[in-house]
Amino acid sequence: MRSLPLFIFSHSALTSASIDLSWHAPNASDINSLNSAINGTGVYGFIYDSSNTPDGEYGVYNWCNMPHVRVTEYKRASEEYELQYVEVIHRHHKRTPYAANSFPVESYPWDCNHEGLFYYGQPSTGHKSAHTYWTQFTSPINPFIPSGFLGTCQFPQITSEGLDDSWQHGKDLYGVYHNLLRFLPDDTEGKVTFRVTQNVITSEVAGMVVNGMFGSSDDYPLLIQAAGIDSLEPTYTCAQSSTLFSAIQSGTNWTTHLSAASPLYSTLDGISGVSPTDAGFHASFDHYYDNLSARQCHSKPLPCELVNGIDSSTCITQTEADEVYRLGNYEYSYIYRDDSRSLAASVASYGVWIGELTSHIRGFLNGSSNVIYRHNVAHDGSLSRLLSVLQLDVMVWPGMGSEVVFELYKKTNANTRFPTPTDAMELGSKSGYYIRVLWKGQVLRSSNPDLGVMDMLPLDTLLAYFDGLVGMRAGCPPFERLSCLDIKGFGRTGAVAALH
Repeated sequence: MRSLPLFIFSHSALTSASIDLSWHAPNASDINSLNSAINGTGVYGFIYDSSNTPDGEYGVYNWCNMPHVRVTEYKRASEEYELQYVEVIHRHHKRTPYAANSFPVESYPWDCNHEGLFYYGQPSTGHKSAHTYWTQFTSPINPFIPSGFLGTCQFPQITSEGLDDSWQHGKDLYGVYHNLLRFLPDDTEGKVTFRVTQNVITSEVAGMVVNGMFGSSDDYPLLIQAAGIDSLEPTYTCAQSSTLFSAIQSGTNWTTHLSAASPLYSTLDGISGVSPTDAGFHASFDHYYDNLSARQCHSKPLPCELVNGIDSSTCITQTEADEVYRLGNYEYSYIYRDDSRSLAASVASYGVWIGELTSHIRGFLNGSSNVIYRHNVAHDGSLSRLLSVLQLDVMVWPGMGSEVVFELYKKTNANTRFPTPTDAMELGSKSGYYIRVLWKGQVLRSSNPDLGVMDMLPLDTLLAYFDGLVGMRAGCPPFERLSCLDIKGFGRTGAVAALH
């Protein structure tokens, strides 16, 4: 039986008194340089055409299948640290594009005949259900034809290749946390949970991850929050966050890059048949990015202009696709890191999940929870907000399978206790607990000087940072009540200043 901390900490005390809660700019790089986005070549050595990254290059950004924790590259903590608790959050794996991101008429179909999307209900006791799955078909009688891709896929759905990537992701995690570190049990034993969002593609991934980790094809519960309030995706309403993100994506700094990319837009619109007045395709490069990258990740050709329903020789070139990808990464860096309002916007819309994370850690420490491993399957918007809150030093658009891991360690032979508010003011960890945060399988680097290289960061420091931003257990609705934030030590400085 593990020993429990000695003290429970005061809810009313200020945990953020000595922690820097302000926004810090990311590193200047080609990714957040508009000149590089518009006039550069290639995509910084990133991979967009395969899930496979050569072993010698693993760690390189691969949009189709991002680097994650695996035995080959994993750096074990020194022997003085003992792993106590792990929480993983990652984006789903590669999929078909969203229907809204398809062109009005696509020149070829997209079929998903090598997998099944299973949908059925079954009582916990009594009769069993057949394992029914969807097979999409086209009726010769139905005169209505959907826009975009035709074929047997859903748009979106995790493809068979994405399902294989999901399984391998689970196997790789198990290889580290069970086989290498002997931390995970042989089966879940009530100590492991998996959580998904209301978007079914996360459940499609989770089932494969569970089997990749534990080899189980038995029934398994996936935790899920109600539609409209889910903190993982997130879907809860936060007017302040929406206002801030809208302002970030409507100012002069934002419209400048859209104007600079107008020649590219003109070419893409002419080939795709997308109207230049289509707001969805022209508010950002999100739609074109999703459409083109999904094709290339699945070895499908870049699209050509249709003339009388037939492919012409006028096609989107790799050079043009690369510019779309550069601009997409530029946009994500700007939205979530480069604009000084990004921290406030992300804390407001992801603060509840952050509060859940800290409550999980505290629950483990005070013995109220036996769970030692939590696994969250989420979305690019989830990871982007989390990386924004952590103030990642070089921001990118989180690719398929992008992963952040929180590892909680106890220093052996140390007198451990529950972190107290004043611990964050001291050098080192007074509680005896430390956190390591991994991004793309390696230690995350934050632009915030109090977080820095997040390798054995005193737990007291990270809790003080999170509590200062979102409150204990997210008890102060993030950026909803300025008086609450003022009490927590924000005053009119740091993140909250972005609201004024």
